[in-house]
Amino acid sequence: MTENKIPYKIYLEESEMPQAWYNVRADMPTKPAPLLNPATGKPCAAADLEAVFCGELVKQELDNDTRYIPIPQEIRDFYKMYRPSPLVRAYCLEEKLGTPAKIYYKFEGNNTSGSHKLNSAIAQAYYAKNQGLKGVTTETGAGQWGTALAMACGYLGLDCKVYMVKCSYEQKPFRREVMRTYGASVTPSPSETTEVGRKILAENPGTTGSLGCAISEAVEAATTHEGYRYVLGSVLNQVLLHQSVIGMEAKAALDKYGVVPDTIIGCAGGGSNLGGLISPFMGEMLRGEREYKFIAVEPASCPSLTRGVFAYDFCDTGKVCPLAKMYTLGSGFIPSANHAGGLRYHGMSPVLSELYHEGLMEARSVEQTKVFEAAEYFARVEGILPAPESSHAIRVAIDEALRCRETGEEKTILFGLTGTGYFDLYAYQKFNDGQMDDYVPTDEEIAASVATLPKLG
Repeated sequence: MTENKIPYKIYLEESEMPQAWYNVRADMPTKPAPLLNPATGKPCAAADLEAVFCGELVKQELDNDTRYIPIPQEIRDFYKMYRPSPLVRAYCLEEKLGTPAKIYYKFEGNNTSGSHKLNSAIAQAYYAKNQGLKGVTTETGAGQWGTALAMACGYLGLDCKVYMVKCSYEQKPFRREVMRTYGASVTPSPSETTEVGRKILAENPGTTGSLGCAISEAVEAATTHEGYRYVLGSVLNQVLLHQSVIGMEAKAALDKYGVVPDTIIGCAGGGSNLGGLISPFMGEMLRGEREYKFIAVEPASCPSLTRGVFAYDFCDTGKVCPLAKMYTLGSGFIPSANHAGGLRYHGMSPVLSELYHEGLMEARSVEQTKVFEAAEYFARVEGILPAPESSHAIRVAIDEALRCRETGEEKTILFGLTGTGYFDLYAYQKFNDGQMDDYVPTDEEIAASVATLPKLG
C-alpha cells in the first residue's frame, strides 16, 4: 500500500485483538535475576510470594519460559470496552517539524483511567476475585494506576485500598476523587496508618513521599488484613506481561501497512508502559529476525537507568518487599517532587534492567522543563494534552525527528503515548507561570543513597 494511503488512525478489529499475552522473558537468553527473600537471601519460591500476591499472578511472575500465556475470556471482554487502542500517524507533527521522519504513536489514554494502566489492573483484579479475596491494596504515583485499579475493583465488586504518593495526593485532588468515585479509599503516603509509614515519617519529617514509600504501606496493609493481597502497577514481570497487549496491537497495526519502525521510544519509571510497548519488537530482535533501536526516557530527577547501579535492592523504601536485581538509585532515594509522579521510582523493572545491561536498549534522562516544552508543542500540533510521564517519550521522539531533519534520514519512529494530562493541569500551570524548575540530584546524593544497598554474599 502506498505511503499516502496510511490513515491518521489505524484501528484493529475486535477479532484482531491479542488472544494471549507475550512473555518476552521466554526469548531472553539471559533471564532476569530471581527475586530474593530478604530474610534468607535465597530466590523466592511461590510460597514466599503467595502471602503477598495472588496465586495465579505468582505463577506468571515466576514463569520465564512460556512464550504466550492465554488471556482469560472475561479479561478480553473487559478489554473490548476500550481496546483496541488507536495507532496514530502524527502527520501534523511531522509537517510542523519539517522532518523526513515518519512518526507514529500508540495512544493508551482512551479510557477513564487516562492511561495504559487498566490493561494490568483488570487482570490483577480478575485473579484476586477468582481467588475469593475481599480486596486488594496498592500504591499510586500520578494516580493513573490507582484510578485504573479502582475502576477494575468497582467493576468486579472488590474492595480497593490505595496509598497515593503525598505530593501527587496534594497536586492532583481530582484524580483522587475519581478513585473515590469508583469506591476506593485513598490515603496520602507516607501516613500514620501503618507502622512502616510512621517509621518513614519519623526518619524523614515533612517528606513528599515516593512510590517506594507507598509500596511499603500497601504491602503492610495487605499482609495485616485477612482476605487481601497486594497488587503493583509496574516493575514486576507479571505487569509487563499484561501490558504486552500495547506492543502486540501496535505491531499488528503497523504490519497491516507494511511499516517497520526503526526507533521505538517509551517513558520509563518502573517500566510497565515501555516494557509493554517494546516486548514483541524486542522478541523479534532477540530471535534474530529484525533490528530495532529502543530508547527508554526517564526524568533527570530520578535517573535509575542512566545514573543508577545494577544491583540487588529492595523494591520499597520500608524494606519489606523481596529484593530485585535492577538498576536502582537505592530504596531510600526520595526524588524531588517533580510533576511526573508515575516516574518517581528508585528502580527499574528487572526485565528492562537486564535488557539494558545487555546493551539491547538505550536510556536518556530529560529535565522536566524540556519535557513540558515538548508536551505543549505536541498539544498544540496533535490536539491531545499528554500526561507528563508520556511527554518524556514525546521529548525524545521530537529530538530524534529533528535529528533526521539535520541528516536527511527517513527513519520511522514509534513512541508510546501512555495517557492524557487533564488531571495534571497544576503542573501545566506551574510551567506556564514560569515557576517550574529542574532539580537534578548531585553525584553525592546518589552515591549516599546507593551506599545503603543491601550487602549480599
